Amino acid sequence: MAVRKVLRYGEPSLREVSKDVHKVSKKITDLVRDLLDTMYSQNGVGLAAPQIGENVRVFVIDVSTGNEPLNPIVFINPKIIKKSGAIKSNEGCLSFPEAYTDVKRYKNVMVKATNEHGKPFVIEAKDGTLLARAIQHEYDHLDGILFIDHCMNRFEADAVLEKYNLPHIDPDLLIDEKELEEELAKND
Repeated sequence: MAVRKVLRYGEPSLREVSKDVHKVSKKITDLVRDLLDTMYSQNGVGLAAPQIGENVRVFVIDVSTGNEPLNPIVFINPKIIKKSGAIKSNEGCLSFPEAYTDVKRYKNVMVKATNEHGKPFVIEAKDGTLLARAIQHEYDHLDGILFIDHCMNRFEADAVLEKYNLPHIDPDLLIDEKELEEELAKND
């Protein structure tokens, strides 16, 4: 369909909670195609609707690499129904061009969602795979949460953001993740 402009960190709409999709209409399937076109054009792994200015609960992920065929997964109205374990992950985001930092994530997640054909499905991603981390990253976008809100070290993350002329972290938006921190401390 179309490659859309990806909103950069600092745009207020990236912090808004997205609305549920009530029907997988042509408008939603067009949005899904735009998300995929935009994600692939930027060599992304995932992209959420809020990142292109559409505050609805839709995101896409494709973790295929190299010569593997494209394997897009569409998530409409996703819900994380199970999560466990902890992993440190170095993440970036298309809304934060070139900026990467270490964040805390669950190692295992199970999600139920609807696909672009209106069919419900459940997917489980384990062992801190790219898919497990990407699901959490994109899911957060639907709630106005950004990957930097999970940062391991706020000051290191701020230095990275400053290097790329992006706004500093808002300390009030950092997520208290004692459970993940304790789990990670056990693994060190």
